[in-house]
Amino acid sequence: MVKNKAQHFAQWCFLSLIFAIFTTAKALNYGDALAKSLLYFESQRSGRLPYNQRVTWRDHSGLTDGLEQGVDLVGGYYDAGDHVKFGLPMAFTVTMLSWSVIEYRQQIADAGELEHAMEAIKWGTDYFIKAHTSPNVLWAEVGDGDTDHYCWQRPEDMTTSRQAYKIDQNNPGSDLAGETAAAMAAAALVFKKTNPHYAHLLLHHAQQLFEFGDKYRGKYDEEGRMGVVKSYYASVSGFKDELLWAALWLYKATDNEEYLRYVINEAENFGGIGWAITEFSWDVKYAGIQVMASKLLNEEKPKKHSTTLEKYRSKAEYYICSCLNKNIDTKNVERTPAGLLYIRQWNNMQYVSTASFLLTMYSDFLKSSNQMLSCHRGIVGHQEILSFAKSQVDYILGSNPSNMSYLVGYGPNYPQRVHHRGASVVSYRENKAFIGCTQGYDNWYGRVEPNPNVLVGGLVGGPDSQDNFVDQRDNYMQTEACTYNTAPLVGVFAKFSELEVQKELDHIQDLGLVASY
Repeated sequence: MVKNKAQHFAQWCFLSLIFAIFTTAKALNYGDALAKSLLYFESQRSGRLPYNQRVTWRDHSGLTDGLEQGVDLVGGYYDAGDHVKFGLPMAFTVTMLSWSVIEYRQQIADAGELEHAMEAIKWGTDYFIKAHTSPNVLWAEVGDGDTDHYCWQRPEDMTTSRQAYKIDQNNPGSDLAGETAAAMAAAALVFKKTNPHYAHLLLHHAQQLFEFGDKYRGKYDEEGRMGVVKSYYASVSGFKDELLWAALWLYKATDNEEYLRYVINEAENFGGIGWAITEFSWDVKYAGIQVMASKLLNEEKPKKHSTTLEKYRSKAEYYICSCLNKNIDTKNVERTPAGLLYIRQWNNMQYVSTASFLLTMYSDFLKSSNQMLSCHRGIVGHQEILSFAKSQVDYILGSNPSNMSYLVGYGPNYPQRVHHRGASVVSYRENKAFIGCTQGYDNWYGRVEPNPNVLVGGLVGGPDSQDNFVDQRDNYMQTEACTYNTAPLVGVFAKFSELEVQKELDHIQDLGLVASY
C-alpha cells in the first residue's frame, strides 16, 4: 500500500513536471524573437545584396547612390518604410546593435545568432567607412524625405532623387559625427577579437569623426546645412549628448583616459549630469550616457572621478525610477491601462525597446555589484527591474489586450499591413515588371489585403495611449517599423532567451531528482 502511494506520488510529480515543461514550451519564445529580429535588418539593406541573403523578397537597390557626387555610397540601411538613408538613426541603430552584442555576446552566441548579429553591424559600419571620405567630411544622407514620400514603389524600382548630403568643417554636424563615432567605436569592441584589423580601421574612423565633431561644433539640421532632414530627423537635443556619448564609447574602446576626462570635464557644460530625462532615443542620448557612466563606478581606473560619476549615476537612476513609476508623481513615464510605457503618439515602441534594454542592463549591473536602486518611492532590487523589463517585452510579443505581437512575423497574430513600400508591393524577384512612382499608390498602397511580403522582425510603432491599435497601411504612426526600434531588442531577447533555457534546464534537473527519488 505504501509502495503504491509512493508510485502514485512519483507519477503525479512526473506528470506535473511534463505539464510544466509543456506550458513553458507554449510560453513566449525569446529565442525565436531574437532570430526574427535579426532577419529584419536584411529586409532593410540597401545596395548589392550578398549571396547569403535570407530575406528573399528583396533584391539589389540603390546601386548608383553617390554617383552624382563622385563618391561610392552604395550600401547601408533604409531607416523604415521608405528609401532614404538617414545617417543619424542609422548610426544609432548600429550603436545599439553593437551594445547588445557587447553586453550579451554569449547569450546571442548560445542562441546561434552571433554571426547574424555581427553581419547586421558590419553592413552598417561598411557603409560608414565609405561615407567618411576624409577626416572632416561625412556623407550624412542619401535621398530626401519629401521626394521619396511622394512615391510608393519598391526599392528595386526607385526613381526618386538620390541626392547625397554631407557635413564638413563649413557645414558642421557634431550630433551626426558624434553618433557615427559612437557606432564605429562600439562596433570596434565587437570585432576586436575576431577581426582585429577591421576593429582598428573602425577605431581610426571613430577617433577622426569625434575630433571633427568636437572641433567644428554645430547641429547638422540647421538651415543652410542639412535643412532637408529637419522634418524627419531633427536633432532636437542638440549635439552635446552625442559628443559625450562618442567620448564614452571611445574610452571603452581605447582605454585612453583622455576620452574619460572629456566625459568628466564636460559633464556639467554638456548636460550629462544636469539633464534628468525620461526617454532614450536616436535623438536624446542622455539616459544611455548616464547608465554607461554609472557602470564605470565598478571599474578601478575611473574611481578617481567617482564624485562626477556618482552624479551621472543619480541621473541614470532618475530614468530607471521613472520607468518603474517610483519617482514622485509628475516625474514618471506614463503607461497605458495595460502597463505599456507611453512617451508619445508617434512610434511609441522605439522608447519601449530602448527602455527595456537599459532596464535589463541596469538590473544586471545591480546584481553583479550586489547593490539596490533607491527611488523616491522606495528601494528596488535587480529582480524587480528585470521583471518590469520583461513585462514590456512580453507586451511587445503579444501579452496585451489585443493579443497582438507588435514584432512582425512573431506568433500567430501580428500586423499584416505594415507601412513599408517593399513589403506592401509584390516582390521584385517574383515580378520584375517596373512599378512607377505613383503606380504603387494606385495599385498597392490602398489595398485592404495583407502585405504580400512579411517584414519579419520589424517592431512597428504600436498602440496608442489606450492600448488601441489599427492595422492599416496608412496609419504610419502605428504600423511603420524602424531599424532603431528593433536594434535594442536584440540584446534583451538574448537575455530572456537565456533565462527561459535555464528555467527549462531546472525543470529537467527536477525531473531527474524525481526519477531518482
